[in-house]
Amino acid sequence: MTKVLIAGESWVSEATHYKGFDSFTSVTFHTGVDPLRDALTASGIEVVYMPAHEVPTNFPMTAEAFSEFDVVILSDIGANSILLHPDTWLSGKRTPNRLKALAAWVEAGGGLMMAGGYMSFQGFEGKAMYRGTPVDAVLPSVIDPWDDRVEAPAGAEPVVSDVAHPVTSGVTGAWPALLGYNRFGVKDDALVLATVGGNPLLAVREVGRGRTLAWASDIGPHWCPDEFVAWPGYRRLFSQAVEWLAGGK
Repeated sequence: MTKVLIAGESWVSEATHYKGFDSFTSVTFHTGVDPLRDALTASGIEVVYMPAHEVPTNFPMTAEAFSEFDVVILSDIGANSILLHPDTWLSGKRTPNRLKALAAWVEAGGGLMMAGGYMSFQGFEGKAMYRGTPVDAVLPSVIDPWDDRVEAPAGAEPVVSDVAHPVTSGVTGAWPALLGYNRFGVKDDALVLATVGGNPLLAVREVGRGRTLAWASDIGPHWCPDEFVAWPGYRRLFSQAVEWLAGGK
């Protein structure tokens, strides 16, 4: 059975409530992983989910530690959360560069997917900060050096450019519109399987013995709206993406 680690795709929100003279705050925890996790598990893929607040401490530390998994998916989790283990951030101790370890694991046969979001690729105000990292080097994307978001509230229609690739094969019919994505170019040896707004939406690449995939939009709302998640092609697309990524092993 293919085993996947999904890292990120959670957030904590703090709100201040004003009631005349008085005010109070409330804190809520949210996850956006359910659509992708449900689609993959329904296809017989084992999913281990690591929410964003656990990543600094629990994300694998070495290339060998990633061997438990066939595929790693980074979704809306910035580079700093992977780079800055609490031993370094709080105690000033040396710890491994986990972006370097992840890239080495990919080159040895692992599969890596980055999904879009405010903390993916370069991200909102450039804060995701993957440009120039070892992960940037192995992805199919060429990451912009600035805020790379494209907001499309009126909807942007995906266009499939390769219907024969194992990732997109059998994903028939018109793809529902997306509401935004991260803008990036692609490396010379990457294949673009779909575009949106004239930019790459889905790109793949073989790196050493491994494989990588860049999905420019979200895996659920808001950029990937309910219509896309409910579309029958959603499950097939992402399940085939994971199985193709796992095929490097």
